[in-house]
Amino acid sequence: MPELVLTLPFPPSVNTYWRNTQRGTLVSAKGRVFRANAIAAVYEQLKRRPKAIESDVFVSVKLYPPTKQARDIDNFLKAPFDALTYAGVWVDDKQIKKNGC
Repeated sequence: MPELVLTLPFPPSVNTYWRNTQRGTLVSAKGRVFRANAIAAVYEQLKRRPKAIESDVFVSVKLYPPTKQARDIDNFLKAPFDALTYAGVWVDDKQIKKNGC
């Protein structure tokens, strides 16, 4: 199986990724900035828009926090997975069948 290695900016926590508004739950401003920066990083590294993977995927994540603040790792997966979907790396993050952090 081919391997694709990408480096993304450090994501916001799921606690700050979403905002509840009168119109419903939306991606926060911080989340939208992360998404835009992550998509730009993907395009820059691949030198093109990717062709979406349509099969199941295995994802391995390495996080390098910018500070020594204690973090719960599973709070940081939603934003990068969503960004990779929006970047067109895969069709949908439900294709992730195994996740190794």
